[in-house]
Amino acid sequence: MSETLPVIVAGGGIGGLAAALALVRQGFSVKVLEQAAEIGEIGAGIQLGPNAFHAFDALGVGDKARARAVYTDEMVMHDALDESLVGRIPTEEAFRKRFGNPYAVIHRVDVHLSLLEGAQETGRVEFLTSTRAERVEQNEHGVTVFDQHGNAHRGIALIGADGVKSAVRAQYVNDPPRVTGHVVYRAVIDKKDFPENLQWNAASIWVGPNCHLVHYPLRGGEQYNVVVTFHSRQQEEWGVTEGSREEVQSYFQGICPKARQLIDLPKSWKRWATADREPIGQWSFGRVTLLGDAAHPTTQYMAQGACMALEDAVTLGEALRVHDNDFVRAFELYQRSRVARTARIVLSSREMGRIYHAKGVERLVRNDLWKGRTPERFYDAMEWLYGWNVDNCLAAAA
Repeated sequence: MSETLPVIVAGGGIGGLAAALALVRQGFSVKVLEQAAEIGEIGAGIQLGPNAFHAFDALGVGDKARARAVYTDEMVMHDALDESLVGRIPTEEAFRKRFGNPYAVIHRVDVHLSLLEGAQETGRVEFLTSTRAERVEQNEHGVTVFDQHGNAHRGIALIGADGVKSAVRAQYVNDPPRVTGHVVYRAVIDKKDFPENLQWNAASIWVGPNCHLVHYPLRGGEQYNVVVTFHSRQQEEWGVTEGSREEVQSYFQGICPKARQLIDLPKSWKRWATADREPIGQWSFGRVTLLGDAAHPTTQYMAQGACMALEDAVTLGEALRVHDNDFVRAFELYQRSRVARTARIVLSSREMGRIYHAKGVERLVRNDLWKGRTPERFYDAMEWLYGWNVDNCLAAAA
């Protein structure tokens, strides 16, 4: 079967392309079904921990991703009300030595492009655009995926990497999203328009009551990513719309002038009303499995959404290798290896959002949390996250 039929991947985003690369490395041909009119990516900057670079290397695109990333000197947190320093984590030589890879920031489009180039270079990945996977049937030999046009796509297995509103997940799990009420505005600003007193080579966050602001350099420092988050006054529906400068301004009245510069910069914003889902213990169903946001959608506070999708893909490939490309057994091993780790990200992200947005006495507690902590103690606390690599990716299932 593997010589005549491809593995089908629903979704041509970061998770889907990473899955395609992992599958090709196991000897399969892949057909990617992408609902958009072209294979591409939207959004702004994302952060990449050492675990992401371990995944890039395992997928064969480490050099491509490294060439497009900006390597930060530190992660730094300030209080958005009084400008006080809350915490600083150096990410230079000692950090790289500890975790075997750097911390970096990168444009989401550049991550996607690195994976896309890698997939195209294999010559074994077929892309179908304007094609949305809507329903799947399976038997012991393979799967049939039906798209919105009624076309049937035959494959030996299906990877549902079709994002936060996954149709594959809807068929097998059909659980409701958990709309957070938190709204995220994102924009990219050219260096010439970005305040000089904030042009730090750092992943920087300003934390305030029911809000926070993030900025860091992109594309060799020629641009800066700006992200602001706040608790909405209105009932939100999950989705992306055009933003309103006036709305952003109305939520940041009390913050210090230095941080406030950030919300005065963009000419236009994209507005995300965010959601996640409750972690689930099963996302593999025979010859069908979920990956990335389709499996474990999370809020942005741990900066690990894309990183988890990359890890998923590598782990899936390793599970197939261990089980000699037996999809049913491999999907079950992949799931056991990933459920607890990705659930920890989802739940930790919710808690991190609470810490960022603390007010009153909770804000004072937050500002005391990391006082006097050495870099080594920060690194110890991050070991569970950044210590992941291809050699230990199946360890959780043991």
